[in-house]
Amino acid sequence: MRTQVAIVGAGPAGMLLSHLLHLQGIESIVLERRSREYVQQRVRAGVLEQGTVDVLREADVSERLDRQGHPHHGVNVQFDGERLRIPLSELTDGRSITVYGQQEVVKDLADRRERDGGQVHYEVSDVSIEGPDTERPLVRFTANDGTNHEIRCDFVVGCDGFHGVSRNTIPRTVRTDYERVYPFGWLGILAEVAPSSEELIYSNHVNGFALQSLRSPELSRMYLQCDPDDSIENWSDERIWAELQNRLGTPGWELREGPIIDKSISALRSFVTEPMSYGRLFLAGDSAHIVPPTGAKGLNLAVADVARLARAVTDFYSGNGTTGLDTYSEDCLRRVWRVQHFSWWMTSMTHRFDGPDSDFDRRLQRSQFDYLRTSKAAATTLAENYVGLASV
Repeated sequence: MRTQVAIVGAGPAGMLLSHLLHLQGIESIVLERRSREYVQQRVRAGVLEQGTVDVLREADVSERLDRQGHPHHGVNVQFDGERLRIPLSELTDGRSITVYGQQEVVKDLADRRERDGGQVHYEVSDVSIEGPDTERPLVRFTANDGTNHEIRCDFVVGCDGFHGVSRNTIPRTVRTDYERVYPFGWLGILAEVAPSSEELIYSNHVNGFALQSLRSPELSRMYLQCDPDDSIENWSDERIWAELQNRLGTPGWELREGPIIDKSISALRSFVTEPMSYGRLFLAGDSAHIVPPTGAKGLNLAVADVARLARAVTDFYSGNGTTGLDTYSEDCLRRVWRVQHFSWWMTSMTHRFDGPDSDFDRRLQRSQFDYLRTSKAAATTLAENYVGLASV
């Protein structure tokens, strides 16, 4: 096979990049080790920054997003039953967030690539990348029918997540990984019940963190802080609802309950690899960075990466030089570290930390909550970062 850009990974980063390149007349082939059904059914992030929505609209893949997405102009932070609303749009000149599931974004992009005749190969295996530091990298893979293939290309983009092959293709001698593993995880549920709040609620409770979110007018998405090594079998539906009621409860407010149709436990970590490029191999999304979900930034970072990379590749083929490609890693990492800091700050403010300093930590969290409540500057800082800083 021969193409201009080989993309490893058919999640939101890979599929959006393929579409953005197509709009500029640039060919790509996408490889994905999972089935299309699996990729489109994974329950993932659901909060889109203003900038992410703008990119999807400009790329003409927002028809369902505009129809079914839920714009939010505020977010709630809660400490021991005291709830504070942060007016996002009021503090950021009208910017907002939109709740729309990551799996829905992937569906929209996959459908569009199919209509446009895009080459997307699902259920491939044995993917390898050779010669990323040459002008003609080679990608090898085994198709789902067992046949072996090679792709000669000008560029390779790794959008294959934390466990993919792309990042590990960059030699350890030129790559530095930074990581922080948090001592807790999130138990996430999807429940068939109307959301109890029109806007998200981040709650710091003595028992641990809880989050009330949503996916649609009929589906609620909620989370509980838990031991990352706990077993989901230890969490009956009754126990989950009791703990959510306890951690999210406030006087006069009711948390609606309904059938739980999905539940899982995920560990929390922060991770960044530097640089995000090597020769003609570029990393985007989770292959280059992981953020704790507290700040709702993972998908948004991926979109920012590929939007920047699509512009750089377009400049290259238009004869406008390689400046965008040369500075891709440096430019992306400025945003990545700003988002890492915000996600760490949100996590530190809203979660229970056990240990000898736990009482001290909780008093600091109380002080931070009081500062948000009394300072417009503090609330604006949270709002600006939450809706997304366009200038980073």
